[in-house]
Amino acid sequence: MAIHETAHGNPTLTRRQALGAGAVAASVALGACAAPETDDTAPVTQAIRILGTSDLHGKMVPWDYPTNAESRVGSMAQLATAIASLRNENTLLIDAGDTIQDNMAELFVHEDVHPMVAGLNALDFDVEVTGNHEYNFGMDVVRRTIASFAGRYLVGNVSDEQGDPIADAYAIFTVGEVRVGVIGMVTPNIARWDATNLAGFDVRDPVAETRKVIDQIAPDVDVLVGAFHMHVENEYDVPGSGVRDVIAACPELDVVIAAHQHQLIEGETIGNTLVAENRFQAQTMSCIDLVCERSGEGWHVTSKEAHAVTVGDYEPDPTVMELMAPYDERARAYANEQIGTLAGGPLAPEAEIAGVPTTLLQDTPLIDLIGTAFLHYSGARVAAVAPCTIDSNMKPGPIRRCDLSKVFPFSNTLYTVRKTGAQLRRYLEWSMSAYRQWRPGDLTIGFVKDAPIYNIDELVGARYTVDVSRPAGERVGDLLWPDGSPVDDDETFELAVCNYRANMNLLAPGTVYAEGEALPELVGADLRSDIGGIRELLGDYIENVCGGHVEATCDDSWQLVGYNWDPPQLERAVELGRSSAIALREEEGQLCTRVVTEEDLG
Repeated sequence: MAIHETAHGNPTLTRRQALGAGAVAASVALGACAAPETDDTAPVTQAIRILGTSDLHGKMVPWDYPTNAESRVGSMAQLATAIASLRNENTLLIDAGDTIQDNMAELFVHEDVHPMVAGLNALDFDVEVTGNHEYNFGMDVVRRTIASFAGRYLVGNVSDEQGDPIADAYAIFTVGEVRVGVIGMVTPNIARWDATNLAGFDVRDPVAETRKVIDQIAPDVDVLVGAFHMHVENEYDVPGSGVRDVIAACPELDVVIAAHQHQLIEGETIGNTLVAENRFQAQTMSCIDLVCERSGEGWHVTSKEAHAVTVGDYEPDPTVMELMAPYDERARAYANEQIGTLAGGPLAPEAEIAGVPTTLLQDTPLIDLIGTAFLHYSGARVAAVAPCTIDSNMKPGPIRRCDLSKVFPFSNTLYTVRKTGAQLRRYLEWSMSAYRQWRPGDLTIGFVKDAPIYNIDELVGARYTVDVSRPAGERVGDLLWPDGSPVDDDETFELAVCNYRANMNLLAPGTVYAEGEALPELVGADLRSDIGGIRELLGDYIENVCGGHVEATCDDSWQLVGYNWDPPQLERAVELGRSSAIALREEEGQLCTRVVTEEDLG
């Protein structure tokens, strides 16, 4: 490839020299092109192609390990075939992070070279950026991942305890005769999501850091590309956590490869910047074509366009399949290990209306199982658990490790926080605000718009009622301990929660608690990490604490109250809700935002 690169603190070196300098498990030349012959006549125009990926999330081969089923919608192996068909001598390959987590890729985070990184090396990627999930496993894993990538690992807004950057902020590549500067940043919200792992590290504003880099390298580049593990819009109203803010402060950016939200953006123009983003697990790849024209001693972009490549249309590359085979075998074997048996029925009764899951209408064995495991491993007095998806469940019969993802699909870890009774009530009211207020004439339960089910936490280790006829903030009835004594506002105790809830909502102001208000205190983070995250703790709990036998029972510790309807009308409402005659939710997989009313029955 006719590419040379420079980066802060590194001399100019060819791409092949750079490959030789990195620690790699395997490097397979796929679709590599020989350097073009040059002559004394410089071209007037120069075409550049950028192939951009992100959020690969452990998809090595066309197989989904948590569900233990084939999945050909995208994978590293299929990506290899797509890249080989589209790559030319003037192509840059850039990935914008979230690579080593999900799809049971956590099995390999302590390998010298993670198989996903080995895949990037095999495909000869030029740039990789840390995503937020790279930080889930501790900074030793982050450092090893950076060191094992053969190209340029970029992250310009994170520094270690000594103030040294954990990776370069940028790299400059010469493509043909055009100098392309690539800048890498990660969302600043990692400081909240993985606060413990990043203790002592400095996570800075990517807007300001990108501005600094551009001011430094602008005279030395013709094209500026941002590879940002951030979505277009700010997240949780945090300034500078979205690409739009970066572009507003850095209009010189020609192209931005966005990431993180898994939303397909084929080529949106913001200001003068072309933005592309991909679906997760290699379902799509951005193909960005630039045309540059000579301007004096340099070049400028005269046209740019992007389209999404559907990776599922391509067959898996045999070489990459062979490279991944040992890891694939290990992951499949792990997924199929039986660890117990479920008896007495499913963990969650079947929903009568799609979008109104039973887990949000009553206490269920699903929540009790997870919450009881939380209490066992944390020693906390009470636990908070949300149904992860509207389909979270487990059917009676053998329990394999892959079945745990049906109960808890996220790669979270277990935290404990110290709270007061008043803080617990405020938190529970925040969770219960997701319900639509019930009014006379309503015949089903509904939920407010944009209320994700994974934010609707239920308590295990306390008793209470939720009155949906009351306005939000006034719904939680008597909040009691299991022995019937009240949870006093001023008493303190420990609450077990997942790391996402702790860092996102409980230990920082803005959602549950107001700015300046006393916050709960972090007591323990990543509890029993020797076993693993929450999914692994559930597996250990079933296998070693329950002795492999789980009964689908619960203690009915909370009740939904405040609604009242005629049973025959309810039956008709359920029938209507099951049909397609009335739309109760905006999209499949979401909670119902509409309710069936007496008026709908006619």
